[in-house]
Amino acid sequence: MTGRHRDRMARAGSCLPLLLALLFGAAFLLSACGGSSQSPGKGGSTTGQGSTTGPGSTTTSSATSTTTITPPPGLTGIHKIRHVVIIMQENRSFDSYFGTYPSADGIPGLASHPGTVPCVPNPAAGGCVRPFHDRQDRSLGGPHSFAAAQADMNGGQMNGFVGEQERGMAGCAQTFNPACGNAGGTPDVMGYHDGSDIPNYWAYAHNFVLQDHMFQSDASWSLPSHLYLLSEWSAYCSLKDDPESCRSAPENPGYPPDFARRLGNPLPTTPNYAWTDLTYLLHNFGVSWGYYVFKGTEPDCENNAAIACAQPGQSAKTPGIWNPLPYFTTVQQDDQLSSIKSISNFYADAKAGSLPAVSWVTPNGAVSEHPPGLISRGQSYVTGLINAIMQSPDWSSTAIFLTWDDWGGFYDHIAPPQVDEQGYGLRVPGLLISPYARPGFIDHQTLSFDAYVKFIEDDFLGGRRLDPQTDGRPDPRPDVRENASQLGDLIKDFDFEQAPLVPQILPLHPPTDLITPAREARGRRAAGRALALPPGGPLRAFELRAMARYLGIPPRQLRARLASGETLRGIAQAYGVSVARLRQVVLDAVRAELDRTIR
Repeated sequence: MTGRHRDRMARAGSCLPLLLALLFGAAFLLSACGGSSQSPGKGGSTTGQGSTTGPGSTTTSSATSTTTITPPPGLTGIHKIRHVVIIMQENRSFDSYFGTYPSADGIPGLASHPGTVPCVPNPAAGGCVRPFHDRQDRSLGGPHSFAAAQADMNGGQMNGFVGEQERGMAGCAQTFNPACGNAGGTPDVMGYHDGSDIPNYWAYAHNFVLQDHMFQSDASWSLPSHLYLLSEWSAYCSLKDDPESCRSAPENPGYPPDFARRLGNPLPTTPNYAWTDLTYLLHNFGVSWGYYVFKGTEPDCENNAAIACAQPGQSAKTPGIWNPLPYFTTVQQDDQLSSIKSISNFYADAKAGSLPAVSWVTPNGAVSEHPPGLISRGQSYVTGLINAIMQSPDWSSTAIFLTWDDWGGFYDHIAPPQVDEQGYGLRVPGLLISPYARPGFIDHQTLSFDAYVKFIEDDFLGGRRLDPQTDGRPDPRPDVRENASQLGDLIKDFDFEQAPLVPQILPLHPPTDLITPAREARGRRAAGRALALPPGGPLRAFELRAMARYLGIPPRQLRARLASGETLRGIAQAYGVSVARLRQVVLDAVRAELDRTIR
């Protein structure tokens, strides 16, 4: 190959990262040109005032109020919290969001000892898959049923995630299953995101409290998780309105009607949640509560196999997997259905300073982060909720607990502790945001959603528990979860003597390194143009390597033949292959380089 040809190849190759950088940002330029793009979890640092910074990482700026926050008068300790807001998102493990967060119990060895990073077996392709930085905004995840949890945990070895995702992708019979678009790809259950991808979540962790041993209450899917969040149990009741007829059901507690019809389920089409839930105690103690539902769709699937499924509608008026409260006997008998409201009421209540004492906020599918929902949309939605609270008169007396309902099939390396036959389940992210949160604190206590119930009971109910021996509604639940010896106390995340923290108002759409579907499509078109050379142009290094590999000769030998003036047709004839086949090899190499570059 002549020097002129080599120069032409260099110019063509160098334009690719520059062009992609215009589309994907400077972080891409660094990685494309052989540099590095670090996040706080990979050698960067975090700074205050809602900023997440690091070499090559994204900075999330915030509008920080300079107004002095006045604590509620006459109240001390936990009782300075007059409003508890629980925001529950969907389907993310701790390691998938905070596995590289500094000083957290994240992915072992990722930064300091790469050779010791866990490698999860890949039954389909052989070998194993290590955790990797996944910049995709849309994830697939894996099955997240009771059975899938057992397979993922694999007796505490925490190495079944890849096999379960591949099992969930098998067949691709359902066109609405996003697995069909990823069959054969790298299992994204091993992917993680960092502060350059989810800067607001990392900013909340830095400025407030991150809980790195928060476990879902049960080792199962969304419906049992939401039932535990509200009542400390997941059960199936054989007699209507009879709590003593209920029995533990970690997998099949009874489905909402539309869900049951889609499954062809033999269980009753109207669930009967007859055991006692937390709203019963709140109502009896005169403590206000609200359950806010974002109208839209609900993407969760039957709990036995599928990853994604057809999405039923959801609103405050339609009970469902994420809104099971209407099926609780006590909610109906106590005329409490009016406390289940639209998300618009939440924003109005926050603005007016009239939030109830206890609020639960549930998303719709589009903003839930439940695959195939976009991570960026979920982060934007959650940021909007938190901003609304921070701009509310109620901020000075509020504790916001942010978590995710289950692990979604994504990798996590910590085997959960066993407290009873149903849990704990896998580890999920947990955050506390409050004027009294210990700034920058990482809580290493063992926690679960039971800790939220315990905190509410200690704050508003004088320590009264969801105990069938004392609440006047006996049921055969196996234990009082709030009293589990392993369960930590959220009170340790607060400093009620500190000057209250001022609001950290974050942008709804911070710049991130996430590759959204639209961004990827633009990048593919641009990269395709950058990779294309005029007919008859010289082969680039990756094309030459691919052709040499196909012909079974060293690249230097092929380079020498081309430099001597031998044509592609002559080379094809010499090795007994068609010119069309060699051109296809080059085209395949271009496509592979495009995929490598974009991903």
